[in-house]
Amino acid sequence: MAAGTDIQKRIAAARLLPVVVLERAEDAVPLARALLKGGLAVAEVTFRTAAASDAISRIRKDAPDMLVGAGTVLTREQLADAGAAGAQFVVTPGFNPTIVEAAQAAGLPIVPGVNNPTGVEQAMSYGLETVKFFPAEPSGGIPFIKALTGPYPGMRFVPTGGIGPGNLASYLAVPAVLACGGSWMVDAKLIHDRNFEEISRLTAEAVALTRKG
Repeated sequence: MAAGTDIQKRIAAARLLPVVVLERAEDAVPLARALLKGGLAVAEVTFRTAAASDAISRIRKDAPDMLVGAGTVLTREQLADAGAAGAQFVVTPGFNPTIVEAAQAAGLPIVPGVNNPTGVEQAMSYGLETVKFFPAEPSGGIPFIKALTGPYPGMRFVPTGGIGPGNLASYLAVPAVLACGGSWMVDAKLIHDRNFEEISRLTAEAVALTRKG
């Protein structure tokens, strides 16, 4: 629990969680350094590609200032790979009790995805205080999060999905929002083209927006 509290504090301090898809593990460290240069010391590397485990491992080794989590974790095998690679937290798109239980047994802080009251109550039953609200915009966005805070005042949310420069500050202005997930500053084409300077610039702009929340 202590480790999870520390992770939550670090994500809350960042206010923004970049959702990263890496096709090549060799791009992981340059990307991490680009994010750090832009002022962000946290990233979620998604298990949407075969490079995810290696990418997380490289970041832990060569960019130790970066808090790195594993995202889109759907199976026990992916969870085990994430833990072995050194992921410091896990994010899932939905609420799978099997994955939550396995992560807790492994001592890995987990932020499962929910988008309704039932999901929030499931999370609470496992002692969780932070959930991913996904997909944020299609699920009702800010009004829906505000509605959930009535019956569940202790829950914190990391909305992800449809969030960008135009609405980031509005989401962060909601007290129940711990941080926002987003991918515009780590666009797949920018990573593919190895345009890390642009990633740093977009990250710095995003960080500036978080201060308005």
